[in-house]
Amino acid sequence: MDNSNLTIINIKQLAGIISDNQLLKKGVEMNELSVLENAYLTVKDGLISDFGIMSNFNFSNSNNIFDANQGIVLPCWNDSHTHLVFAKSREKEFIDKINGLSYQEIARRGGGILNSAKHLENIDQRQLFEESFKKLSNLVKLGTGGIEIKSGYGLSLEVELKILRTIQKLKENFNIDIKSTFLGAHAIPLNYINNRKGYIDLLINEMLPNIHKENLADYIDVFCETNYFSVKELDKILEAGCKYNLKPKVHVNQFTSIGGIRKAIEYGAISVDHLEVMTEDDYKALAKSSTIATLLPSCSFFINIPFASGKSLIEKNIPFALASDFNPGSSPNGNMNFVNSLGCIKMGLLPEATINASTINGAYAMEIADRTGSITKGKKANLILTNPIESYAYLPYSFGENCIFKTMIKGKWYN
Repeated sequence: MDNSNLTIINIKQLAGIISDNQLLKKGVEMNELSVLENAYLTVKDGLISDFGIMSNFNFSNSNNIFDANQGIVLPCWNDSHTHLVFAKSREKEFIDKINGLSYQEIARRGGGILNSAKHLENIDQRQLFEESFKKLSNLVKLGTGGIEIKSGYGLSLEVELKILRTIQKLKENFNIDIKSTFLGAHAIPLNYINNRKGYIDLLINEMLPNIHKENLADYIDVFCETNYFSVKELDKILEAGCKYNLKPKVHVNQFTSIGGIRKAIEYGAISVDHLEVMTEDDYKALAKSSTIATLLPSCSFFINIPFASGKSLIEKNIPFALASDFNPGSSPNGNMNFVNSLGCIKMGLLPEATINASTINGAYAMEIADRTGSITKGKKANLILTNPIESYAYLPYSFGENCIFKTMIKGKWYN
């Protein structure tokens, strides 16, 4: 049976319907989710070809039928900020955090990003790919149909290339949309701790040309934050990245606001990510730009820092996505269903807003919203089918329950 051509019937709610010319939502639209009750959806050649209510469905025209059994169907999650390719978990730092050490204190003790970099240096390429494959496969089963993956745990030419080559191999082995981001400016490695300029020169003069030669990255990122990289350094690195046609997706305003948002916008950043700490100037800069904000509630939850204010962004008509920030130190969670729950429970967002932020807006933050992220005729049939549940609001409500029955990628059930 060819699953790329079929009709799903008896859908309790078909959620996330958007017209074909809308590529993101913002403002009051974030709280609106178009839904059909008791619906069907037809897939042809891996694309959404038709949908409607069951009373209008003609069984005689369909041979390949799948009964949703009153499950909910909605677009796959698009997770636009992850660090999925890492070598080892960091549960010892988890214990340190419980014992009262802050994220910054753990980093000063040699933990954090530098700890992950050390483990990545010692793992071989094949093992790294196999472990990354397992992680990504589990996330697809949980409904993720598009993902961005960053480097940044290498901090040397050889290991940054190892990570980016692993992401490239994931692209070749998965049928989902995968975007790759070069994050060499994640931290200053220990062997350059007294030579910041030397490391930035290495990043610009050796890493970037080699990455470009192998076509390993779609975007460039910098951790622009107090005690990491300054706005001046962000400027220099983004300028170099632009020469290789790498668009910015930048870490900013996680702990402090130092002007990174405005500088990233000057370079046409696709997204600015974190935004736990914001000023009026930051909001004004975003409101005048085409840059989307990306909020990472799983990180705030895990390291116990303030949650970004999605409500303020809605009030100021600024679009935002939700993403997992999946990484071993500050967000060991890639489950976007839990991210949606945190959006509702900890950020006070409506389920409609979290779903929009995790589907169409997540797609926009990876520049794939023209082909995925919503129930739209002609878009990829990247779909989540839930178990029989009362409504889509049950997904974030039941934060400890896996409600996903099946994930469809380009018209085929993922196995």
